[in-house]
Amino acid sequence: MAGRARSAPARGAAGPGTGTAWQEGLVVGSHGRHCVVEAADGSRRICHPRGKKSQAVVGDRVLWQASQDEGTIERVQERRNLFYRQDEIRTKSFAANLDQVLVLIAAEPEFSEQQLTRALIAAEAAHIRPLIALNKQDLAQPFERAWHRLAPYRRMGYPVLPLALTHRPEADHATLAPLLAGRSTLVLGPSGSGKSTLINELVPGASALTGEISQALHSGRHTTTTTTWYWTDAARTTALIDSPGFQEFGLHHIEPMQLAVLMPDLARHAGDCRFYNCTHLHEPGCAVLAHVQPDGDGDAAAEGAISPNRHRIYGELFEELSAPPRY
Repeated sequence: MAGRARSAPARGAAGPGTGTAWQEGLVVGSHGRHCVVEAADGSRRICHPRGKKSQAVVGDRVLWQASQDEGTIERVQERRNLFYRQDEIRTKSFAANLDQVLVLIAAEPEFSEQQLTRALIAAEAAHIRPLIALNKQDLAQPFERAWHRLAPYRRMGYPVLPLALTHRPEADHATLAPLLAGRSTLVLGPSGSGKSTLINELVPGASALTGEISQALHSGRHTTTTTTWYWTDAARTTALIDSPGFQEFGLHHIEPMQLAVLMPDLARHAGDCRFYNCTHLHEPGCAVLAHVQPDGDGDAAAEGAISPNRHRIYGELFEELSAPPRY
């Protein structure tokens, strides 16, 4: 059963040595060292971390303490998970305590399959359920090409949802609603995929709320730099988390020998290789290489087939993560 995306009730824990009650809250917005924390009654206020480094991210449950019209985050509660990316130098955390990640891509402009694969690998590594949605079904030929490219992902068991967000919002809402209900879902996607359209369709007043949080966090009009938590219902049981668009998605928190385990089409054969430490790139007796088939991109591909493009992406990622640091 999916976790309930609900704020924890305030327990009024006393702060050590202060006599002042700590309240439980949910981080619903963050930018730099500032956070917006939602209390159990739905009220929100700006909070600052105790200490020099902010460790709270959107989706975190925290203990906080009021101080005049703002507040201080005293403690970040234990997380169920954390979805993040990491390049050679820095880590970018998207959100914590997620039930699923919805990767939204579009038929046009053409999506990057490597970027899609990176996001799926990060979700698998964090044990978060991934969904894929392909937008712009109204563009017949580009959509057909893109749908064909996604055949390996459907064979792997990933839900792949066809959408046309600007042409049939009511039908798409009906498709998405049961998959989102009662869950906290991070919406991730590149610029031009329709992410803002989806959020505004599912969250009444999302644009106004984004502006309010952005202004409170002193991020001005640059709202795309801010990750924001939205409730889609008055009971606060279903949440969408809007994240900034991404161009790069580093996976340097993952060891190269872990990659195959996190790619379902490779993982189903990786245990059958001749050598226990097979890289699945060139070794004799490699069961993964034996299943790489030229027709692996079609829905009617042989059972267990791995598309050549997927194996190429795996090889590129393996090489990237095996390279010595450049700094």
